[in-house]
Amino acid sequence: MPNINDSYFDGAYKELWRTIIPDVLTVKEVEFMIPYFNLKSGQKVLDLMCGYGRHSIGLAKKGIEVTAVDNLDAYINEINNIAAKEHLPVKAIKTDIINYQPADKYELAICMGNSFNFFDEADALKLLTTISSCLQAGGYLLINSWSIAEIAYKSFSSSNSSQVGDVQFQNELKFLLHPTRIETESTMTTPDGNSEIKNGIDYIYSLNEMEKMMNAAGLSLKEVYSIPGRKKFTLGEPRAYLVAEKK
Repeated sequence: MPNINDSYFDGAYKELWRTIIPDVLTVKEVEFMIPYFNLKSGQKVLDLMCGYGRHSIGLAKKGIEVTAVDNLDAYINEINNIAAKEHLPVKAIKTDIINYQPADKYELAICMGNSFNFFDEADALKLLTTISSCLQAGGYLLINSWSIAEIAYKSFSSSNSSQVGDVQFQNELKFLLHPTRIETESTMTTPDGNSEIKNGIDYIYSLNEMEKMMNAAGLSLKEVYSIPGRKKFTLGEPRAYLVAEKK
């Protein structure tokens, strides 16, 4: 049994996300982005709330120049280590996402893995405005979410559990209003009783609310998919991919 510390639980938490977002899904999402947005080697993509860089690394392997941005050291350090080892065109930046001001212009900005829903309405609008300002004319934004209202209202459950290796995850969820959100308390526990608690909030926006925020930021919602590029979103499907274009 290894020593129990933050890095041990972080490893288990990362593996949990691999069950929620399997590697094959990331591959398919990257394979969608390149032809759909007509990305070519040397063009630039901004990956906001990049996590461990699953899309940043995948795009960079195709010659796309990626700026990967997140607020956690562990994520940025891992991306920089991989990029240096594999000589990939990725620049990873640790910063406060909401106050980040990109220095470049991009053909595409992405915000994947439900991370857009971490922000309340004021911050979400500020983030969209920042994205719009750094896109090339006719550039695109891709958002992946499973917490839009059209999904969350149907799929909400007040508790769930899972097992990753010898770590037990127990999640307790509350659906709250003003603003509409789901607050989650996740308890990770090992067989000998060591535990850690993580708290999270997903703000719930309808597609109509998302479109209004995009319009206010100078973006136009073009399409919503459940399977990117292949199947348009219908009510209650488990994931949504929102494609917006700079006006």
